Amino acid sequence: MALNKVRSRRSSRTSRAALAAASAALLTATLASGCSSNSGSNPTSQDLDGRGPITYVEGKDTSQTGAVKQLIDRWNAAHPSEKVTFKEQSNDASQQHDDMAQHLQAKQSDYDVMALDVTWTAEFAAKGWIQPLKDSFSIDTSTLLSPTVASATYKGNLYAAPLNTNGGLLYYRKDLVPNAPKTWTEMMADCNVAKDHNVGCYAGQFAPYEGLTVNSAEVINAYGGTFVGPDGKTPTIDSPQARAGLQVLTDAYQKGDIPKEAISFEEPESQNAFAQGKLLFLRTWPNFYGVAQADSSAVKGEVGVAALPGKDGIGASTLGGYNAAISAYSKHKATALDFLRFLISEDAQHIVAEGAYPPVRSSLYDDPALIAKFPYLPTLKDSIASAVPRPVTPFYPAVSKAIQDNAYAAITGRKTVDAAITGMQKGIEAAGS
Repeated sequence: MALNKVRSRRSSRTSRAALAAASAALLTATLASGCSSNSGSNPTSQDLDGRGPITYVEGKDTSQTGAVKQLIDRWNAAHPSEKVTFKEQSNDASQQHDDMAQHLQAKQSDYDVMALDVTWTAEFAAKGWIQPLKDSFSIDTSTLLSPTVASATYKGNLYAAPLNTNGGLLYYRKDLVPNAPKTWTEMMADCNVAKDHNVGCYAGQFAPYEGLTVNSAEVINAYGGTFVGPDGKTPTIDSPQARAGLQVLTDAYQKGDIPKEAISFEEPESQNAFAQGKLLFLRTWPNFYGVAQADSSAVKGEVGVAALPGKDGIGASTLGGYNAAISAYSKHKATALDFLRFLISEDAQHIVAEGAYPPVRSSLYDDPALIAKFPYLPTLKDSIASAVPRPVTPFYPAVSKAIQDNAYAAITGRKTVDAAITGMQKGIEAAGS
């Protein structure tokens, strides 16, 4: 900021007052700019060589082995001058999201690396909050499951390192159905077996919440439907393929193949119903396997696991998990990048897998020791290989709401399938406008 010269004929008192005011203005401007001479430039171009201690932020570690602490301890032992501090958030996804968003909106540098739910990656990238992983910041993803890499990509650029993943699985009573169905038609035909044994046929998570977005998306994707275009905002749901997928769910509920009570199921209710022997088939996540085989389970020893059925073969699981991203405002980005590369290493991913978090490194799904502990791993690998990320959009919460509200209305018969698909189309269009 240029200061006007004080004319010599002014009184010394006036001169001192003017200079004091100008100095105060300059100090205020400096503080407002964060005391940085390049504060006006893109933060993703700053501090690229910065090294030092960093903070890693992730939701509550619910792994069976304290995997996050193990990872950080392993890193810190090898990097005493660039130690990682773990900021553990709550187990509530909305609270996690809002906490990180508040820090990034304020351009704070205290969160260096953050574990983002796969649905947040596009939003944080679109807002310029996270560092693009390209050029000198590129990472090698050739050993990772390709759908996990897709979940960390926005508009053709990688913005995060896949950390752990997840995919839907079909649990079934192998004492009643020796061979798992590969298609929706085959599974619905097996509902006669459920009726013969006086149990419900199929359930997932159909209450009006994020679980319904996942369950609806899996069937719609399996039948060839999509939700948004490559720009993350143009709706693509209004198609014959999407209608066919939603029709499958609607018909199953109306015919009773999905039990009436399942319309209120979230994960706990659906899993309890299967563990109590009340269902023939259940769509849920891999972490249910241990519960299904526990001594308290009515179906212990009779549980089979398969990939989700599709239209003509293996279906399209919805991808879950976390992606690790570097804050655009981190002061130690070189250290943060090395930490990302460590997180996808074979050693680190083995720690992730031992904690019952599905790893992103492909080779671990063929590891005999891990398969002995988690027998579903080969099946999960097939499921993830055909998985589809939830709609990749910066407006995900609004898009998800449009999907779940209209899917619920169609399944319960309050809307026709045509009207529900039209409603999704309009809702997604409004979200991006």
